[in-house]
Amino acid sequence: MDYKRLIIRGISYSQTQSGAYALLLEHEETNVKLPVVIGNFEAQSISLGLEKDIHPPRPLTHDLFSKFVLSADFTLTSVIIYQILDGVFFSNINFKNNSNGEELILDARTSDAVAMAVRFDAPIYTTQQVLSEAGILLELDEPSTGDENFSGESAGNLAALSLEELQKLLEDAVKDEDFDAAMELQQEIKKRSKKIE
Repeated sequence: MDYKRLIIRGISYSQTQSGAYALLLEHEETNVKLPVVIGNFEAQSISLGLEKDIHPPRPLTHDLFSKFVLSADFTLTSVIIYQILDGVFFSNINFKNNSNGEELILDARTSDAVAMAVRFDAPIYTTQQVLSEAGILLELDEPSTGDENFSGESAGNLAALSLEELQKLLEDAVKDEDFDAAMELQQEIKKRSKKIE
């Protein structure tokens, strides 16, 4: 099957479901976004998995399972989001035994599968059917209806803004579900935070 590779574009608080988060995956070639609603714990686990230099004092469930996988001499090779049914994504985690090459496929919630994939730097794939059914193409060139408009800001102008102004723009971008702008602002804020440390 011809799988489509996805990259993680960001995680933001869901505007539609209270207490939930939106994991935004993006097809590399077409920029079609796949928003997946996930819980608070999974959002935290994925974020920590992406930040390789941050280690919680005690292992999270996904860290513990990752250590078990490595101890059993397996490698996580990929995650495949293969179906969406009634708004629910279905995923497989693919493992390979390092000793004998045996492959193992486990059914998993998509949020757990992604949390594991980031710990192994494993690729995340989906099918064209899932992209067609659930994918969205965010048009970012149109001006937003708010007072402040991030799309008018170029990356060069971000340096001129204060941290408070960046935070405000980030909140507005998330509220408008402009995930690309939110990601760029988030990276600028992170860059500045590291300089402060």
